[in-house]
Amino acid sequence: MAGCTGTPSAASPSDTPTRTPTSTAVTPTPTPSSPSTPALPPGLTEADVAAGVLLRQVPQSGAGSLVVVPGSSEAPASQRVRTVRVEVEQDLIDAGVLDPVAFATFALGVLNDPRSWGSGGTMSFARTDGDAEMRLVVAAPDTSAALCRPLRTLGTMSCRNGDAAILTWYRWVEAIPDYGEDRTGYRQYVVNHEIGHALGHGHDPNPGVGQLAPVMMQQTKGLDGALPNPWPFP
Repeated sequence: MAGCTGTPSAASPSDTPTRTPTSTAVTPTPTPSSPSTPALPPGLTEADVAAGVLLRQVPQSGAGSLVVVPGSSEAPASQRVRTVRVEVEQDLIDAGVLDPVAFATFALGVLNDPRSWGSGGTMSFARTDGDAEMRLVVAAPDTSAALCRPLRTLGTMSCRNGDAAILTWYRWVEAIPDYGEDRTGYRQYVVNHEIGHALGHGHDPNPGVGQLAPVMMQQTKGLDGALPNPWPFP
């Protein structure tokens, strides 16, 4: 047993034959080490991390400083390319809760999905860190509420204001109960919904119990029996 040492019984030299001790050195065979996967922070899934969520925490307020996510991505071939600049609140980065590049990559992946606004190759979206037709912004609840004024969002609703689709970090992290554990589905919805406003679309009514909710329905306020749907063309 490790940590225990036995005491041998005494023997006189005449009682013990003289032997030359021998030993066989055994060299352990190294086993290949498998790459370790870093443990996810509590409450997060790999899908959360892919959407830019590093910690499932919601700082209520920040200084309000927005920074452009550097870099660009080309749009898939389509009849018309729309340009999007992604901006995030600096305090979300500093707090270690948001990965801005992952957020931007996720959002553009949503917009260029065949079920999104460019269905059938009519439109696609290119990300730029320069001048753009529309901006996609994510900010802490208090900051998002200020950016959405005169709309009253209380930091729990996202909005479109001018050329900006403004997402509240609160919903990006927590989603809504009607989507259950499908936070990815809700994130797809809110990107498509607010960019839909930037494209000129208004709100659609609830189609009724058991019917697929249109993406331009205000699903964040509750589905009232309609089925969740993140896509303009599901």
